[in-house]
Amino acid sequence: LQEVTASSRHYVDRLFDLDPQKVLQGVIDMKNAVIGNNKQKANLIVLGAVPRLLYLLQQETSSTELRTECAVVLGSLAMGTENNVKSLLDCHIIPALLQGLLSPDLKFIEACLRCLRTIFISPVTPEDLLYTDDAVISHLMALLSRSQYTQEYICQIFSYCCKGPDHQTILFNHGAVQNIAHLLVSTSYKVRMQALRCFSVLAFENPQVSMTLVNVSVDGELLPQIFVKMLQRDKPIEMQLTSAKCLTSMCRAGAIRTDDPCIILKTLPCLVRMCSKDRLLEERVEGAETLAYLIETDVELQRMASITDHLIVMLADYFKYPSSVSAITDIKRLDHDLKHAHELRQAAFKLYASLGANDEDIRKKIIETENMMDRIVNGLSESSIKVRLAAVRCLHSLSRSVQQLRTSFQDHAVWKPLMKVLQNAPNEILVVASSTLCNLLLEFSPSKEPILESGAIELLCSLTQSENLALRVNGIWALMNMAFQAEQKIKSDILRGLSTEQLFQLLSDSDVNVLMKTLGLLRNLLSTRPHIDHIMSTHGKQIMQAVTLILEGEHNIEVKEQTLCILANIADGTTAKELIMTNDDILQKIKYYMSHSNAKLQLAAMFCISNLVWNEEEGSQERQDKLRDMGIVDILHKLSQSSDPNLCDKAKTALQQYLA
Repeated sequence: LQEVTASSRHYVDRLFDLDPQKVLQGVIDMKNAVIGNNKQKANLIVLGAVPRLLYLLQQETSSTELRTECAVVLGSLAMGTENNVKSLLDCHIIPALLQGLLSPDLKFIEACLRCLRTIFISPVTPEDLLYTDDAVISHLMALLSRSQYTQEYICQIFSYCCKGPDHQTILFNHGAVQNIAHLLVSTSYKVRMQALRCFSVLAFENPQVSMTLVNVSVDGELLPQIFVKMLQRDKPIEMQLTSAKCLTSMCRAGAIRTDDPCIILKTLPCLVRMCSKDRLLEERVEGAETLAYLIETDVELQRMASITDHLIVMLADYFKYPSSVSAITDIKRLDHDLKHAHELRQAAFKLYASLGANDEDIRKKIIETENMMDRIVNGLSESSIKVRLAAVRCLHSLSRSVQQLRTSFQDHAVWKPLMKVLQNAPNEILVVASSTLCNLLLEFSPSKEPILESGAIELLCSLTQSENLALRVNGIWALMNMAFQAEQKIKSDILRGLSTEQLFQLLSDSDVNVLMKTLGLLRNLLSTRPHIDHIMSTHGKQIMQAVTLILEGEHNIEVKEQTLCILANIADGTTAKELIMTNDDILQKIKYYMSHSNAKLQLAAMFCISNLVWNEEEGSQERQDKLRDMGIVDILHKLSQSSDPNLCDKAKTALQQYLA
């Protein structure tokens, strides 16, 4: 290193010469020495060239030519490794270059912009450095009119620095749409391409931008039409893909209808073409991910995509060849593709998940694709978290099929790797995996038994204590499915696993979804007589407290109806019904709901009464008398005249018990 740096030292020494002409020549020689030479770049940075170059760049006394050459050399240094960029950032290069943009000299401005572009493209550069001062964005917008180079570099800077809604809003409010739109018809391909990239980033998941773009026209042509022209087959692939992304974002934001010809006849087929194995790896990845996003929520688009160009079979290749034989012209490409093959698998899982989101026939086709279930099972244990997440999503999508739950899911014991994924995964995976588990625990799914044996109850009970709302909902939902028509031992295990405190915690959860699922769980636990009596003998006091709590609280109709249904189940028990009969507070509440303005609540309250007065059961006479004394029979007479046929029938049935 000593020798190498020694040979580079003279470049740095010349920057300190007193003769400006020699300094300029020194910078030019340095520029020629570093082009394409990473070792030389690193040496000059170590020897302290950067602070001196920045000093010369900012000196008012430096000639414009010298300042421009300094910007070029700094740009070249930034082209090297990430460490080079870090060194430049540490020397505060960005404020210096932004200051340079105020110069009247166009060549110097272009050199500063080119260098800024190179630095902002690097993953080590924080995007927020562009947004520290509003004046910077305004000035960049103003510079867009200066030359094709300023247009190309500024659009590139914007598209790399626009991450998330906050940045989109800043650029939008500074007039990005109006200032960049006309660049889509520039004579320069690079400018057109960078402007297009800018729009694809601005519009992504942004309804405000998307709704604006639909109505913008350039030279009398609306932007969607310009985008459609850009995705024709004779255009370069990057242009086709990027304009398809713009149209996809606009469609998802509701700015373009899903049945618009520009989506059905242009965007969707273009994205399917990108999935072909003749395309490069990154094109296939981007094509599949964009298509997955386009069709994610629309069943008609899912059906259309599934029958375009044998897409479902074509995606199977994503698991086989990272690159097609025709693409392997060089060993570097092959090496790159093998390293990035996991991105292909992730993209395929994502697209399969979208394709199978709604349609039973499509799910069947996906599962019948060669080794599909094995591929998903393997995906669940891959080292890449993105692949694991996409595989779980795919599994979740397919698990919505009753048919598949009974067959393929069973044959491949999918629950095993799924349970493994649920141990200590990050939240975003846990949410999807626990949703899938909810489906596997449905009563008709054969996986239910083995899942129970593998310790699922503990796992799900712990999910109900999560800070994350979606996880609480899924935990309780899965327990609700598990308790449906289950044997008594399972029900007791669930109650033991949850603990009374946790049950009360869930019943007072601020989220109505959690509350409804918890009530659903209670309702499933309290079904079939021996179970009702057994559970009420051990947990009766707490459950009655919970019911009282909810009937007295400020809750919606659905919540109260579900709670009254639980009471009706308790009233169906042999010994359990005494817990209602000896609780005057609850009896008064049932009476109150019999005369409620909402028919659903009246009906639910009537179920309770019917079960309490049923004749063939021991002690029915005493119960009937007590309820008559409370004025229940009078209400029944009134309800038997009701215009609602359900209420009328229920009331008459209950009254018959008194006559029998």
